[in-house]
Amino acid sequence: MTVLSAAKTRAAVRTTARLSGESLLILLATGAALWLLGQMWSVVWPLTVALLITTLTWPPVRFLRRHGWRPALAAATVMVAFLLLVSGIVVGIAVPVAAQSDELADGVVDGIQQLRDWAAGPPLNIGDDQVTSAIDTAVAKLQSSIGSIVTATVTGVGTVVNVVVVVVLALFLMFFFLKDGPRFLPWLSRQLPGRLARDVPEVATRAWTTLGAFVRSQAFVGMLDAVFIGLGLWIVGVPLVLPLAVLTFVTAFVPIVGALFAGFVAVLIALVFKGLTSALIVLGIIVLVQQLEGNVFQPMVQSRGLGLHAAVVLLAVTLGGSLAGIIGSLLAVPVAAVLAVVWSYLREQLSEPAPEAPPPSPAEPS
Repeated sequence: MTVLSAAKTRAAVRTTARLSGESLLILLATGAALWLLGQMWSVVWPLTVALLITTLTWPPVRFLRRHGWRPALAAATVMVAFLLLVSGIVVGIAVPVAAQSDELADGVVDGIQQLRDWAAGPPLNIGDDQVTSAIDTAVAKLQSSIGSIVTATVTGVGTVVNVVVVVVLALFLMFFFLKDGPRFLPWLSRQLPGRLARDVPEVATRAWTTLGAFVRSQAFVGMLDAVFIGLGLWIVGVPLVLPLAVLTFVTAFVPIVGALFAGFVAVLIALVFKGLTSALIVLGIIVLVQQLEGNVFQPMVQSRGLGLHAAVVLLAVTLGGSLAGIIGSLLAVPVAAVLAVVWSYLREQLSEPAPEAPPPSPAEPS
């Protein structure tokens, strides 16, 4: 019969208590950092947007600077070109839609009538009196909730104002990042003491490279979505193919919700102009492309560009969406990639150097 060693048991308990205390301290520090981040979110969010846009626009700025352009002129030129491109995308979506607005409005009315006729038949058998009763109930609820609607409208206006402020601040930060970006790390090295002057700039450089890989991979995946979905819409004969393809590309930068919104718009237009059968075909095309994107294209491209396994990418998007909604889904992958960069660097610094192989022994004389 074996007997437990009292000394080993006490040592194990002390080790467990020490590890538990250290883990609690780490969790407490993490919670404090997240709370501080939340308090500074009005600054952190435009800073993050500016960094992501800068990673996309830095290559042309670098090209111009290498060919003798002054930093301010190169940054301003690329920034203006970026704004013109974004404005062109908005116009490319808005102008064709506005040109067919009357036809689109008539088609929406016809589509609603088709849905009403379909609901009146089997298996639902919803009569006009039931539809009228439902409309009256909705109107009564709308009238009783007018106060809440006004509050929501005011909140929505405030949200729009906040978005405008974030965009303007992000654009200013983007200009300064493009203009003075190469000076930042040397300046940061001079401000930090000891080995931090070497470690922090090194991690920042690797994180910058990782963010650039994320933005480029997301743009590539969005381009694949736009091409395949646009081709499917063109084959089915749905109008407004180009605006829908551009909308698909733009919304690809907002995971999950962006794809749902672009898909809903495409199916609605197909229903309005081509009928229920074409709308179902378009829905099938969008579901197929989105499944390929979410399970094949995006994990493969991002795992290669970011050094993350495809499963980590999927889990990061799921966790980010559950914790912080749309913003969490948008930032989940780059945050996971930056954390992987930090962990990789820490592991390099904490690892023991590999032992040198002993020199070969001289051959014994025969």
